[in-house]
Amino acid sequence: MPTRRIQRFLHDHGVKYVTISHSPAFTSQEIAAAAHVCGKDFAKSVVVKLDGRLALAVVPASVKIDLALVREVTGAERVELANEADFAAHFPECEPGAMPPFGNLYGMPVYVDEHLREDREITFNAGTHRELIRMTFRDFVRIVAPKLVPLTMGVRA
Repeated sequence: MPTRRIQRFLHDHGVKYVTISHSPAFTSQEIAAAAHVCGKDFAKSVVVKLDGRLALAVVPASVKIDLALVREVTGAERVELANEADFAAHFPECEPGAMPPFGNLYGMPVYVDEHLREDREITFNAGTHRELIRMTFRDFVRIVAPKLVPLTMGVRA
């Protein structure tokens, strides 16, 4: 079951969603396989530092984030991947590495790779390494208000 904070957030915004349980998995590709979700349809949350400030970048699991592209679309001078010590306190009820793409719920701006809007639904970690949430992409955009920008150059698998 998603964390209480996530459940409350979705309920307060009237979002219909499905929870998908799977065997414990830790990498985005392992999670997609365990849950029988195509890697391009699973969205992974990547915490980045933009000029020292934390932000959430959401990209398809089947591709790598392009930090040069992130720098270009955000206007940041310095862009780097954050390490767990940088952001663990921002996601206190989530298991490390299983953060949902609700940066706005955790005080971070959210940037979503524009390729994800090609899908009607978005599937992502529910705060644990055993569950996913699937909801419409339209609802996701409505409650998160992310910036839809190019964050990857890779070809979707």
